[in-house]
Amino acid sequence: MRRSIPLVAVALGAALTLTACGGGDTEEPEASEPTAEETTETDGGSLTIWVDETRQAAVEAAATAFEEETGTTVELVQKNFDDIRPDFLAQVPTGEGPDITVGAHDWLGELTANGVVAPIELGEASSAFEEVAVAAFTQDGQVYGLPYSVENIALIRNTDLAAEAPATWDDAVAAGQAAGTEYPILIQMGEEGDPYTMYPLQTSFGAPVFTQNEDGSYKPELALGGEAGNAFATWLQAQGAAGVLDTAVTYDVAVEAFANGQSPFIIGGPWMLGSFEGLNLEIDPIPSAGGQPAQPFVGVQGFYISAQSENDLLANDFLVNFMATEEAQMALYEAGGRPPALVAAADAASADPITAGFREVGSEAVPMPSIPEMGSVWAFWGVTEAQIVSGAAEPVAAWEKMVSDIQGALDAS
Repeated sequence: MRRSIPLVAVALGAALTLTACGGGDTEEPEASEPTAEETTETDGGSLTIWVDETRQAAVEAAATAFEEETGTTVELVQKNFDDIRPDFLAQVPTGEGPDITVGAHDWLGELTANGVVAPIELGEASSAFEEVAVAAFTQDGQVYGLPYSVENIALIRNTDLAAEAPATWDDAVAAGQAAGTEYPILIQMGEEGDPYTMYPLQTSFGAPVFTQNEDGSYKPELALGGEAGNAFATWLQAQGAAGVLDTAVTYDVAVEAFANGQSPFIIGGPWMLGSFEGLNLEIDPIPSAGGQPAQPFVGVQGFYISAQSENDLLANDFLVNFMATEEAQMALYEAGGRPPALVAAADAASADPITAGFREVGSEAVPMPSIPEMGSVWAFWGVTEAQIVSGAAEPVAAWEKMVSDIQGALDAS
């Protein structure tokens, strides 16, 4: 395996050089003392890595190669994915926890606010990843995660019911009505709403949740209000009144209906595909409802290094040189089914047209905000959308109250 940044060898070599130059004793080392190369192979330190069940085998394969090349001992600890973030936040400040953990990019704001993660030195490897993947793990000009997968929603189309991709939301509704199916288009909501799935339709009105900086990172400044937000809210009411959007359509209802051929379209992610076996599918961009591009959130999965790791050089070496390879990223793709973050691996995975479709939509998506302020948004956002769709709330008044409530929560935090 070719390694672009032999950090372990460099660190050991530097340490030996400093030792030789810093003392007055110029005697040659005894023959029994290990050389730098021997030290690397036999006493390369240790790493502890937290992984979930889905990714364990892929990480284990890379860890085995790392052990063989560096002499490092790597311990993999399997954890429930939902337990990783709270356990990491609790253990790292006490000096416990792993050197490396798997995690999602939208944890970044909380992890940096609590000082539990360290930046990663990607170097030239940065350009080998999808741009949105690196941007998702970037904060204040520093990269804090090694990305391995990108996931986003798109328009999933049953080609037996709709031969062509719709250009606009109205086109999709018209095609669904022409197909004579029960639902012209399926999008999950439920009584609590689903602002994640609705987000690309909101952005098509020019009402993103937060303002973005030039580098794609987010400012804690709400941008979902004003005329654009009110226009989206008014559209929600109209779609609810027409029966196109319905709070009775939960995730399970939507997936089952699409699987049964009750709609030519569903807005959703690759996690749904296992329920659609036997259908002829294509993946299309989400059609715009408001005239501007419909940009869904993109979620990026990756690996973080603990701020308390005593083996941060080893951890960086492992991630940059062993997890940022096409082989490792393809193994993670095959395990999880999400397009790889590494461009070379994503190119290979795109031989599958379904993966290629999600990847194409993801290239125009925006990272889910990872700033801590995002936590104040969810409680008000989805419920308000559901109330507007159901007709329980007047759209503009409800939307403006939601914006005011979110701003109040931000001010109080």
